[in-house]
Amino acid sequence: MQQLSFTNLVEHILHLPLDEKQELWELLENYLREEKHNGIYQAYREAQEIEGGLFFSSDINELKSSLDD
Repeated sequence: MQQLSFTNLVEHILHLPLDEKQELWELLENYLREEKHNGIYQAYREAQEIEGGLFFSSDINELKSSLDD
């Protein structure tokens, strides 16, 4: 595959037919969503590795107390 600079890529996209631009848009949305999901999952995994792991509670006083620890 030929290497394109960002400017050349944008120029090339401008000349695509509308249906191909729409397909590209949908692909990019999916790729971005997947990257964000992976980032969130990675942060979750890193948080699990912290001593004590994650702490969940619906009791506000318990949550406040855990912040002091």
